Amino acid sequence: MKAVRNHKGYWAFVGHRVSGLLLALFLPFHFLALGLALEGEARLDGFLKFAELPLVKFAEWGLVLLLSVHFCFGIRLLVLEFLPWPSLRDARLGWISWGAAISVVVGAVFLTGVV
Repeated sequence: MKAVRNHKGYWAFVGHRVSGLLLALFLPFHFLALGLALEGEARLDGFLKFAELPLVKFAEWGLVLLLSVHFCFGIRLLVLEFLPWPSLRDARLGWISWGAAISVVVGAVFLTGVV
């Protein structure tokens, strides 16, 4: 059983599931921010000032990283499910590395503020 947990596919599974759970935990806060916009300009401005704090900016970077991890590993699963592959093992391992690399690049771009 221990060898299964050292496999790249297992860690891609964990990354996809954990990022999905953490994104689901973020949703109530997102809806709260949207609700503040409906309550008036002063409430929204107060929230936007709070959003400028360094800890919140770091959390935004984490959110973008979670989104990209979930997206890339989800695409990997869809490709494995719907496209024919000569060997499933090769497909799994190749998409894991690309997904992780793309997620790191997206997180770095967001962190530097280029976009």
